[in-house]
Amino acid sequence: MSFPKINPTTTNSWKSLTELAAHRKTLQTYFAEDDSRAEQFSIAWEQFFVDYSKNHIDKNIKDALIGLAKESGLEAARKAYFGGDSINQTEGRAVLHTALRAKANADIRVEGENVVPEVYKVREKIRAFSQSVIDGSRKSSSGEAFTDVVNIGIGGSDLGPAMITEALAYYKNHLNVHFMSNVDGDHVMEVLKKVNPATTLFVVVSKTFTTQETLSNATTAKKWLVDALGEDAVGDHFVAVSTNITAIDAFGIQSENVFPMNDWVGGRFSLWSAVGLSIALAIGPNHFEALLEGANAMDAHFETAKMEENIPVILALLTVWYTSFLGAQSEAVIPYTQYLHRLPAYLQQGIMESNGKSVDRNGKSVSYQTGNIVWGEPGTNSQHAFFQLMHQGTKLIPAHFIGFAKSLHRNQDHHDKLMANFFAQTEALMNGKTETQVREELSAKGLSGDALEHLVPFKVFTGNKPTTTLLIEQLTPKTLGALVAMYEHKIFVEGVVWNIFSYDQWGVELGKQLASVILDEFDLENSGNHDPSTAQLLRHFKKLKKS
Repeated sequence: MSFPKINPTTTNSWKSLTELAAHRKTLQTYFAEDDSRAEQFSIAWEQFFVDYSKNHIDKNIKDALIGLAKESGLEAARKAYFGGDSINQTEGRAVLHTALRAKANADIRVEGENVVPEVYKVREKIRAFSQSVIDGSRKSSSGEAFTDVVNIGIGGSDLGPAMITEALAYYKNHLNVHFMSNVDGDHVMEVLKKVNPATTLFVVVSKTFTTQETLSNATTAKKWLVDALGEDAVGDHFVAVSTNITAIDAFGIQSENVFPMNDWVGGRFSLWSAVGLSIALAIGPNHFEALLEGANAMDAHFETAKMEENIPVILALLTVWYTSFLGAQSEAVIPYTQYLHRLPAYLQQGIMESNGKSVDRNGKSVSYQTGNIVWGEPGTNSQHAFFQLMHQGTKLIPAHFIGFAKSLHRNQDHHDKLMANFFAQTEALMNGKTETQVREELSAKGLSGDALEHLVPFKVFTGNKPTTTLLIEQLTPKTLGALVAMYEHKIFVEGVVWNIFSYDQWGVELGKQLASVILDEFDLENSGNHDPSTAQLLRHFKKLKKS
């Protein structure tokens, strides 16, 4: 099946949206004119309720956005996505993270072979291994049960497992899981300071087993372990998630302690695979399976639901609307739970590495905005930080508010206060505060005359700030799996509409290549051929290094 390569600006829907963008009304007006607006612009699915009525759209805009998705070939692209076609065409690979959470009886083929049986073979290996570490039947080289796990990886081999492990901390067992990602030696040593070599298991995650940061950190951790326990301990304390058997063997990791990866899973979508071994160790294999089940449920929703009622489709089209037609540069993600404090950072990689492209699927430069900057922090912390910009600044910042109806520790007083803020902020961002309301408020406080008039403009809120509310029953492994999968499919839809390849990341490579060159020059008297600024910085660095 050929993947569509349609320039969206050539579609009738794009032209309609351009016209509609110039004539849209305020959110306050939309609600004043339509008593049923909230119901019309919301979707209920399983434990999710998505209210997108506080966005700068009406029925005509929504219809045109869905028309754009259809004219861009989304339906054919979705079939290719789930069908195992090589939609990552610049690397010649399928994109099948969905197969990692498919049901056991699914038939998903890559080059004619059903990959699901092999997926379940790896899942069973994850289950058996993680359970043996958790229950203590798998011992360290000193015969002790493991107490700590250190995940060594970077990018998708770190961000996904770290985010999920922290998000599901309520469900964790006795194992303490740490993450070592940055090649910064200080970071490495701070992690090692926290653990005991006799009871620490290292999980090295690198598909090629050649990633500079990961291999440097793994080598340092290995030396630290060997200095404490001897060379023979490596086989008991290190496991690998990789495909490079030769390099793994040379490192000292036993073949039975290797968990395979697949070419058809990109790093930033790999937490569902053996890359999630640290997740299974942290929360147990049953909860890890529930995470996969939740993602699979969202896969089914995305694959089968009509576009008008399809959560990832609607959220993606809103992002396209704001980015390509209304000039928004960023999108805020505000989870109202501390457990999801790493979610914005995780989504930064997933979204910005996927859709940060300026060349379309035909190899031509695009003439429209693609991608968007993703950022955020948990509420209510964020309310006391950057919400000032959102409420009274000059920038258009669409925001996702993510909240849960039930808390995990059942502290109702705290949770009611949290959720009161959750609902109040979206209402305040939409409605704002008029000049009349400000005058009445100041008058009630006893102000009048010049003192009142001086303050009025500073206390007016224009409102009309767009938000989407995702209200979920409770944070569980299953609902978290669905939430993350929702964003994965949102990324896919955006890439289809923008006519870009979402699953390569060539932009990551150039800096890494230059870093290797510069590293080799550090011990040379003269550096190679660099621009004047970089050459000056290298000279200054070498001088400080020697002083």
